[in-house]
Amino acid sequence: MNTVKILKKEFTDTKGFIELAETEPYFINALRRTMMSEIPKLAIDEVIIYDNNSPLFDEIISHRLSLIPVPTDLKLLTFRDNCTCDGAGCANCTVRYTLSKEGEGTIYSGDLTPENKDWAIKEDKIPIVKLGKDQRIILEVEAILGRGKQHAKWQSVQCPGYHMYPKITIDEKQIKDIKEMMRDLPAGFAELKKNEIILSDPTTVTTLENHIDNHNLNDAITIKRDETHLLFHFETDGSLSAEAAFKEAISTMLEKYDEFNKAIKKL
Repeated sequence: MNTVKILKKEFTDTKGFIELAETEPYFINALRRTMMSEIPKLAIDEVIIYDNNSPLFDEIISHRLSLIPVPTDLKLLTFRDNCTCDGAGCANCTVRYTLSKEGEGTIYSGDLTPENKDWAIKEDKIPIVKLGKDQRIILEVEAILGRGKQHAKWQSVQCPGYHMYPKITIDEKQIKDIKEMMRDLPAGFAELKKNEIILSDPTTVTTLENHIDNHNLNDAITIKRDETHLLFHFETDGSLSAEAAFKEAISTMLEKYDEFNKAIKKL
């Protein structure tokens, strides 16, 4: 694999933005697929319902529970199949929660009580079921590690995508009409520098294209997209931070490239 240059990284808890150079779309597509299918995360996999006279069937409640983002620390956990407990479900591979509610009101994800407070659900306002008078629900659940390729509930990264960096040049012979179009753009959207238009946010190039069409300036403004200069963005469901998801995806890709190289050498 060729060296990829990272020009810029921005992470919040759930969003990531990476600007890369000296790369190609195939690499970003590999990163995108790895994020969606290979990154491990916790998800509720087993539900034991002791009592439920709520308006929803057990199966619907179980499905809703499975999609709640469970905070995941990959340094502390291992896959149940690889655990020293031989799949019995110990603290190294399993996180347990209980829930017991009765009476009128809405049950939220935050009502799941973990065995260890460090595993408390962060997205605590996800509704599970609304109880009426004299209705109750009592259950216990187990969360284990899995990967998105097994089931969507183990997919931590959402909406990964990329844009090619645009280079926008102008025909100076039509500068008067171009300046008129620039005045119609939102404040701070773009600026004119010599024979180029520089966007404040390169991912908004489609908005500029609409303005170019509206002003009939397609022959005066040329937009080229650089396939080696890419802007990659993604979100997580909160089970992993954006930075942790990115690092895990890169680590997984390097392992797979290494395995592939070893397999090629054996041929």
